[in-house]
Amino acid sequence: MEKFIRKEGLVAPLDRANVDTDAIIPKQFLKSIKRTGFGPNLFDEWRYLDRGEPDADNSGRPLNRDFVLNRSRYIGATVLLARENFGCGSSREHAPWALLQFGIQTIIAPSFADIFYNNSLKNGLLLIKLDSKIVDQLFRETEANEGYRLAIDLEQQAVTTPSGKTFKFDIDPHRKHCMLNGLDDIGLTLEHADEIRAFENRHKSAQPWIFA
Repeated sequence: MEKFIRKEGLVAPLDRANVDTDAIIPKQFLKSIKRTGFGPNLFDEWRYLDRGEPDADNSGRPLNRDFVLNRSRYIGATVLLARENFGCGSSREHAPWALLQFGIQTIIAPSFADIFYNNSLKNGLLLIKLDSKIVDQLFRETEANEGYRLAIDLEQQAVTTPSGKTFKFDIDPHRKHCMLNGLDDIGLTLEHADEIRAFENRHKSAQPWIFA
């Protein structure tokens, strides 16, 4: 998992509340447990004018030019603004995978669905909860200023606008540690590799017949 310390990125405004995980990555694409290949089908039913199918070539599909992520001024956005209850619906871990593989590194919203929130942080996608009035302000500034960018400092737990205005956010200390150090659940386990090996060696000595 990539470390997240401080990043600056172009902002795209997804002005919808209650965006569910089936909208983020539709059910027909959940046929793989690999963490690759989902980015082209992010928001598939909103980004394209036809129905997407697993393993299909997306390069020639007709785009919905009205959808925010297809608009030229937001191409390459790494920060997504959203409304309340983003990520509701099923618990599919494919949703944060698709967002990350598309290039989204941070999502800012007033609230997130709990399971999606935890899945995202475990996979290195930073979710930031800010007061709805602040989110409203960020939406206005993003839409009024082409090329609008935000600086995200996880170490300082701060979002900074181009004008220098800073908004603080909360995050669980354990999840903050994991993201700063690029540690997913496997990485956390491997931090204790020496202790695990020592336990296995003791276990082999005490009960060798298990390993025969």
